Amino acid sequence: SATDGQPAGGASALRTAGSAKIGDWVEAHVDVHKVGGRLAFANCYLKVGEERIVQASAVFARTGNRP
Repeated sequence: SATDGQPAGGASALRTAGSAKIGDWVEAHVDVHKVGGRLAFANCYLKVGEERIVQASAVFARTGNRP
C-alpha cells in the first residue's frame, strides 16, 4: 500500500529495450525528479555499458516525519 513507501496506486511503469547476458555488469542509475510534501517521482535505468536495457518510473507516497 502507499502507506509503507511502495509505489502509489498503480503509478509505476517498466519498459525493456534490451537484455543482459550472463557475466554482464549491470548498473542501476536513479533520477529523483521531484520530492513533494506527499509524493516523490523517480526514474530508474538499468544499463549494460552505455546501453539502457530497462527504464522504470514510479510515484511514491511519502510517509513518516516530513520536513
